[in-house]
Amino acid sequence: MQRETLIEAQSLTKRYDGFTAVDAIDFSVERGECFGFLGPNGAGKTTTIKMICCVSPVTEGRLRVLGMDPAHEARKIKARLGVVPQDDNLDTDLTVIENLLAYARYFDIPRREAIGRAEEVLELMALTEKTHEKIDNLSGGMKRRLVVARALISRPELLILDEPTTGLDPQARHLFWQKLRQLKRDGLTMLLTTHYMEEAEQLCDRVLIIDTSKIIARGTPAELIEETIGAHVIEMRFDGPPEEAAVAAIRSHSNGFDVEEAEDTVYLYEQDGHHLADLDLDTFEGLGREVVSRKATLEDVFLRLTGRGLIE
Repeated sequence: MQRETLIEAQSLTKRYDGFTAVDAIDFSVERGECFGFLGPNGAGKTTTIKMICCVSPVTEGRLRVLGMDPAHEARKIKARLGVVPQDDNLDTDLTVIENLLAYARYFDIPRREAIGRAEEVLELMALTEKTHEKIDNLSGGMKRRLVVARALISRPELLILDEPTTGLDPQARHLFWQKLRQLKRDGLTMLLTTHYMEEAEQLCDRVLIIDTSKIIARGTPAELIEETIGAHVIEMRFDGPPEEAAVAAIRSHSNGFDVEEAEDTVYLYEQDGHHLADLDLDTFEGLGREVVSRKATLEDVFLRLTGRGLIE
């Protein structure tokens, strides 16, 4: 049974004064899934989100959100979206529940109903005990959960999360993931942008990776890992950049593995039917400081496809 498509983009393009921020990308988001949008800074993720949220007009191509055209039906689309921005743009002069009730007014939700919904979303996000606290008294994790609660008070069909856990400590991040998984189980469709590959691997049914304004990979996290990296990665760690002779020796013993050198580490990736069981790790002893064998991750995929250099 085919699921309903909530976002559909065909040759979606955005230009600013001759600069192409998003270059003819195609993707779709289906009802009930969590869809990940990944890429380095400046790749075009936030620009795409702005077009979906009817904040920035499309330059070329076709975009439909909830079956509507953002150029002509922005008000109707916004009424059915929940948006969690990168920044905690809460009103610090108001309490937790006052923030929610003020936001509910934008959707013409009657006050009595808004109070009921506020209590509901505060319980969902584990914030009931903070109902009457001022914003400045909340931790970073609580503020992020409150921003999600605020986005949910209108009962949106589509929740857009733009780097929602940036700056959170590991405990707060894992609690946040738990709440998003609960929303997903309840059937809410989510579009997630994030720099945390573990987050995308934990939450997303499908992801696409965008770099320099173009889509360079797409699929489920498991598919991308298998296709790009394989099941395992071998890391040869050195105390500094390895000598050419050491890298040459690693390549000679790689037995069909793909070899990548990056700073003080040499990576070996499974490929073309070659697997960890085919490799004798003892042959690498003495070539570096240590040899580590580990399971491949979505972060390996991301770095392999977009590069390991610093982007600023």
